[in-house]
Amino acid sequence: MNKQSFLYIVILLSLFSIGISHSQEKKKIEIVYAGRLDIEEENYPGARILTRDESQQVHIMQGSINMWSDKAIYYSAENFIEAYGNVKLVQGDTIHMTSKYIEYSGITQLAFASGNVTLKDPNSTISSDTLYFDRIKQQAFYKNGGTVVKDTSGTITSRVGRYYMEQKKYQFVDDVVLVNKDATINSNYFDFYSDTGYTYLFGPSTIITAESKTYTEKGFYDTKNKKGHAVKKSEIHYNNRIIQGDSLYFDDTTKFASATNNIRITDTVNHSIARGHYAEVFKAQDSLFITKRALVATKQQNDSIYMHADKIMMTGKPDHRIVRAFYNAKIFKSDLSGKADSIHSDQNTGITKLINLERLSSKDVFSTKRRPILWNIENQMTGDTIHLISNPKTEKLDSLLVFNNAFVISKDTISKTGFNQIFGMKLTGLFNDENSLKKVDIVKNAESIFYARNDKQELIGIDKARSGSISIVFTEGDIEEYTRSNQIDGNLYPESKYPEKERRLKGFDWREDERPLSVEDLFKDDEPVVLPVIKGLDDYIPQDNFFDDELLERIKLGGGNVYKKINDDLNLLLSSEELDSNSWVKDALVIKSNNEMNPKGKQNAETITGQGMGDGYILQVVEKITGTFILSVWLKGTGNVNIGLEEYGGDYTRYKVLNIELTPKWVKYTLKCTKEEDNDWIRFFINDIQSTDKFSVWNAELFELIH
Repeated sequence: MNKQSFLYIVILLSLFSIGISHSQEKKKIEIVYAGRLDIEEENYPGARILTRDESQQVHIMQGSINMWSDKAIYYSAENFIEAYGNVKLVQGDTIHMTSKYIEYSGITQLAFASGNVTLKDPNSTISSDTLYFDRIKQQAFYKNGGTVVKDTSGTITSRVGRYYMEQKKYQFVDDVVLVNKDATINSNYFDFYSDTGYTYLFGPSTIITAESKTYTEKGFYDTKNKKGHAVKKSEIHYNNRIIQGDSLYFDDTTKFASATNNIRITDTVNHSIARGHYAEVFKAQDSLFITKRALVATKQQNDSIYMHADKIMMTGKPDHRIVRAFYNAKIFKSDLSGKADSIHSDQNTGITKLINLERLSSKDVFSTKRRPILWNIENQMTGDTIHLISNPKTEKLDSLLVFNNAFVISKDTISKTGFNQIFGMKLTGLFNDENSLKKVDIVKNAESIFYARNDKQELIGIDKARSGSISIVFTEGDIEEYTRSNQIDGNLYPESKYPEKERRLKGFDWREDERPLSVEDLFKDDEPVVLPVIKGLDDYIPQDNFFDDELLERIKLGGGNVYKKINDDLNLLLSSEELDSNSWVKDALVIKSNNEMNPKGKQNAETITGQGMGDGYILQVVEKITGTFILSVWLKGTGNVNIGLEEYGGDYTRYKVLNIELTPKWVKYTLKCTKEEDNDWIRFFINDIQSTDKFSVWNAELFELIH
């Protein structure tokens, strides 16, 4: 019988024996095909080495999973396989994973892949240098950087990633970046649903599109429909506008955004800020609508002018903004304030119009019309319509126009009971550099009442007259001089002989109690605002540990120590099987390397003998300041020792200590502890080693439960 024929008989016999075993244990790995089978007990005790031939790769399977590779090492006792070279793992018709290397346990049904790993399912593709795939949980996990590609939703990179296949959900952690043709998203914590394209952002996050840049610390974005919602420390940048609020919504397809509760919208070009509790922004139309205690503040020179109304609209390009405030509109400046049904301000022309609707203040037909009103220093001005005119370049007040029923009233500064009054059909006023009225001209049907005083401010009499026009010059708000043209009649009456009922011109309406004296006064007539409760989004739920207790128990039951590459990848201890290396700090002991057979039958365990009178120890510091850790080590020998984890620094708190009475047989000792953040590192130790203690050590491991 030639060698090749003998080899195929051996393979057939192996397949036959495995098939019998599989009928008894459904989880047993099956070898479907191998071109060559070798046994190397010295290097791979208890294992069979399978190699491909020219016709096809090594093929193994377990249930719905199939794996192909150029070479495989199969540990039948542990039901475990290592696959090398052009490895492909396929689960049904849903999961296709390729890599350079895979470890797979038929007991735990956990696979570890490394080297150009790609995992594809119908929804997306994961690429990473290392990847874990748990068939029982139907989850994939990477922790050292990976990339996910999802058709039109884009490409996502992160340091840590977890894929919940049944929910079609990804959970990404640290340095998360999503890029597609429409947006770039950066976040620390990022949940993504591959079937819907929905993303949930937690921690400092940005969404950048051609239309906007959004910052939030808790938000949602629909990558398919390009809509989003942000609810924590959020703001949207629309060209020259920054939108902030408790709750923000944006739709990049319609170039629309809205904000609810505690809104602040900053216009960086025109130096204005809008506030309120509900706002809408239409980017394409350069328009803003704001309501619920709406307020717009615009900086002018070293002052600001404030506008408040039930509703405020701002429209137009930055160089031609138009502000419309309507219903109960008010303005306030340190030296000027006013009220009207509506206020219209054109920042390009510098004209601000105060306009009233045709209505009475009450159902009383004899009541006074509540005309637009303006206060400047000591002067009150009313009329059917008022125009304030500013210089658009210098932003200084230039002039004032009052159309129809112009009425100027100022209280006599000496008597405090009399009023200077001017009435006419039209008023023109000029402002000085301090924004105070310096001159007023009233034309057509002018009437006036003045409290005339001499140089000593003594009352001469009350001057009442009618004329074609009146021109008045003011100094610090007081009338310095006046000139009448085309006077019809006029008299100067002694105060004692002037009837009280004649001291008011028709239409007199002193409204000092309505005058806003501060920004807060703009709101004093408003009804209380009840803000809606923002339901928002659920708080971030951290990932469960991928290597949770259930999985670690599976690994333990499956002989987890054979997961060499998994352990190498997760083990926080350096030189875990070379205790004589510089990674370990030692005292009062002697180490002999490779002096003992390890539990797997390979001669690479360390032997430690205590020396001297003091306590011997061996320890290693790990640069971790917080977390939950699992420590394990294999020991056998004579004597008693301690193993444990403690704080490195501070008061050297011992988090967990296990006192061990050594036995002649190998025993794997395990302990688990949680270290709170105390700014100090953690260290693993074996101590209390006496001169009478002699024992062997193998495979010290320290894992952090990964979140």
